[in-house]
Amino acid sequence: MGSPVTPDKDDAALALWTIGAGRAEIRPASAPAPGVSELRLRALVSGISRGTESLVFAGLVPESEWARMRCPFQEGDFPFPVKYGYSMVALAEDGPAELRGQRVFCLHPHQTRMTLSPGVVIPIPADVPAERAALAAQMETALNALWDAAPRLGDRIAVVGAGSIGCLTAFLAAGIKAAEVTLIDRDQSRRAVADALGVGFAAPGGDLPRDCDLVFHASGDGAGLDLAFSLAGFEASVIELSWYGTKPVQVGLGGAFHSQRLTLRASQVGAVATDRRARWDHRRRLTLALGLCADPRLDILLRAETPFADLPAALPGILGRPGALFHLVRYPQT
Repeated sequence: MGSPVTPDKDDAALALWTIGAGRAEIRPASAPAPGVSELRLRALVSGISRGTESLVFAGLVPESEWARMRCPFQEGDFPFPVKYGYSMVALAEDGPAELRGQRVFCLHPHQTRMTLSPGVVIPIPADVPAERAALAAQMETALNALWDAAPRLGDRIAVVGAGSIGCLTAFLAAGIKAAEVTLIDRDQSRRAVADALGVGFAAPGGDLPRDCDLVFHASGDGAGLDLAFSLAGFEASVIELSWYGTKPVQVGLGGAFHSQRLTLRASQVGAVATDRRARWDHRRRLTLALGLCADPRLDILLRAETPFADLPAALPGILGRPGALFHLVRYPQT
């Protein structure tokens, strides 16, 4: 593991790089004085997107996806070395007066300071704490999934996999009038999370919902997708939110999938949902996602954090816990 590096001048910054399978280090970066209409930002917190970042950390991004899966402001190329991440909350320290001193969200890798165009940041509403704002990218993924699925009033909805994306998807689905939403996970501790979010909970093998109108799958495991098929009613849709990278997935299509005439559909946040695309762009969607983070019930997802300087040593443990909830990175405020 690399050792933390200390910046040696005012415009210096530090950034996290993945340098090999399961190995990361902190490297010097640059955040020069802002030019005309630029912002210099100081990181407050960022969030680790476990599903994608665990695949990046393990070197499991398929070569066919190296270009498509680049994140904004990524440096380096897959598989390694690469600077990756996209859930940054920062303070605008310098730049245009209308943004100076404001907290903003941007899609940027884990880094202590950044100099960016104002057009790539979104001001954070006053009623959204910095920690909850770090959920915005995951909230945007869940929001897009709901748009892709187009649930209806009174639907019976199951969400298989109670990681951050699954929990946020269930949380949004529960806002649909008369919807019956159940979050499903083998980790019984997720029952308390489901209760806090206002949704039902079940474990595989327990009292599961049946004949569902809609099923979201977010467990990242083929067995979870099989379970999703078994819960779907006749001609219902299963929305796949998991990304498996290079990991092979074995799925049983000989059961309910065929006889129930099920539809399996992928939802991925890189494109705005089809029926919204003519009117919504990425910025408008992300702005909405930030506003949805105002609900204090979401604090149940924010129970773990690590100082930025400790990330290289901590990441194997953070990303090695399948199904774990959202993890915050805390930056020094000096």
